[in-house]
Amino acid sequence: MSVLREVAAPFVVPGPSGVAVRFTKASNDQWGLARRAQLAHVQGLEAGVRSIARRLSLPVGEKGRKGTPGGYRSRREWHAKSRRLRVLEDRLEAVRADWQTGVVHVVRGGKQLLNTRHHLDAAGLGEAGWRARWEAGRRFLAADGESGKRYGNETIRVSPDGEVSVKLPAPLAHLANAPHGRYVLTARVAFARRGEQWRDRITDHRAVAYRIHEDVLRGRWYLTVSWTNPPVNCVPLAAARTRGMLGVDTNADHLAAWRLDTHGNPVGAPLRFGYDLTGTATHRDAQIRHVLIRLLHFAKRHSLAVAVEDLDFAGEKTREKHGGRKRFRRLISGLPTARLRARLVGMAAELGIPVVAVDPAYTSKWGAQHWHKPLTSINRATTRHHAAAVAIGRRALGHPIRRRTAPPLQHQSDAAGHRTVQAGHGSRAREETRPRIPGPRTRCVSPDTERKRATSASKTVRDAPDAQVRVQGSLLLTEEERCHGVHDR
Repeated sequence: MSVLREVAAPFVVPGPSGVAVRFTKASNDQWGLARRAQLAHVQGLEAGVRSIARRLSLPVGEKGRKGTPGGYRSRREWHAKSRRLRVLEDRLEAVRADWQTGVVHVVRGGKQLLNTRHHLDAAGLGEAGWRARWEAGRRFLAADGESGKRYGNETIRVSPDGEVSVKLPAPLAHLANAPHGRYVLTARVAFARRGEQWRDRITDHRAVAYRIHEDVLRGRWYLTVSWTNPPVNCVPLAAARTRGMLGVDTNADHLAAWRLDTHGNPVGAPLRFGYDLTGTATHRDAQIRHVLIRLLHFAKRHSLAVAVEDLDFAGEKTREKHGGRKRFRRLISGLPTARLRARLVGMAAELGIPVVAVDPAYTSKWGAQHWHKPLTSINRATTRHHAAAVAIGRRALGHPIRRRTAPPLQHQSDAAGHRTVQAGHGSRAREETRPRIPGPRTRCVSPDTERKRATSASKTVRDAPDAQVRVQGSLLLTEEERCHGVHDR
C-alpha cells in the first residue's frame, strides 16, 4: 500500500443518547483495506489480460502443455475471448487511474445494503426498515486499547464485573455522569467465550480493543472485544512428530481427518467435521470457527499435531485458466483456504498445538490409490477424503504415502535391505536384514542340527527303509499243516 492520505478533520455524527461517534480511524482503516483490495484487483486484471492475449496469439485448436493452456478450441470462442480482452483492458485502465490518484470507492454501511434500497419489494423491507438497517450499519463506536492504561483501554473501559464507561470528548463533557469526564452505562456486559482470557488481560492492564454496535434485527446493542496474540513460537518438526499426527483434508463442505501414530499407521475411526458456508460472512466465519474448535479439541485430547495442506487457489480461480470447467472453478472458489488457515494457526497457538503444512501435490490421488481400499471394511465406510487425510498425515510425519515399498529384485529376498517403511526412524535393526532362523522353511538348517521330530513312516513300498525284514511263508504247506502250525503257536 502507498502512503496514507491525510485526514483534514474528523467526521463526527450524532450517536445514541447524544454520544458523538468519530469515524477518523475507522475511515482510515477502511481506506487502507480498499487500497489493498484495489491493488489485488489490478494484479488480477493484469493476469487475465496476459493469459487471454497469449492464447489469442496461438493457432485455433493448438494443444497446450503441462500447466500451460493452448489455443482456443474454435473460432467462435476465439472471437468471444477477443471481445472480453477489450473489456478487461478498459477495466484495467480505469482501475489503474484510480490507483495512481489514490481514489477508492467505499460505501459505509455496505454496497449490498445500498443496492437493496432500489429493490425493497424483493427484499421484503419497507423504507423505514431499510432506513433503520442503514443507520445501524453506519453508527458504531470503536476504540483501540493501550498497554499500561487501566483495564487496557482508556476510551472504552470495561471493569472485571462488566461495568462499561466511555471517555467523552471535551465538547460533550457536560453529559458525564462519573468523575474525569466519563459516562457509565447502566447495562452490564459478560463475555461467554474466552471470558477468562479477557479477564486476565484487563487485570494485567494489557491492551484490548472494543466496538459497540447495534443489531436492528434483534433490537440489541453488542460490545465486542478483541486483542492481538503474541507471535507464535515455532517448534522443531521432530518435536511435533513425537505423539503422532492428525491428518486433515480440506473440502468444500467438511474436514476429513484421521489420527496417525508415529509410524504412519491409521489409528481409530475416521473423523468428519462438517460446516455450511452459505449465507452471510458472519455465518460463514462462525461455521469455520466452530469446526476448528471441534478439530483442535480432538487434537488436544490426544496430544497430536495437526497436518494440513498448504493450499492456495489464488491463481486457479480465473476462468481464463479453467474456462469450460465451471463446476471445478465453483468448487475451488468455495474452499475457505486462506480464512481457514489463518483461523487454524491463531486458534492452535492459543491451545499450544503445532500445525504442520505439507505439499498438497498428489495427496488425494495417491491416498485413494494406496489407502482407500485397505481402510474400507464391512463395518467402516472410508471415503477418498479420509484416504487423502492419511496421505497428508504420513507426509507430515516424513513417511512415503505408499503403504509398502517395492520388494527387492534379488529373488524377493532381503539381500537389498528392508522391505517395509512402517518402522520408525529410531527403531533398532531398521536397516538390517531379517534374522537367520534355522529351520526347514529357511533352507539354512545345519547338517549337524538334531531333528526334534521323528521321521514319519512312508506310505509307499518304494520309500520303505532298507533295514526292514521281510518274512514270507512257504507256498508248499497244505491247509492242514497251516492250521496245525497256527494251533501250535
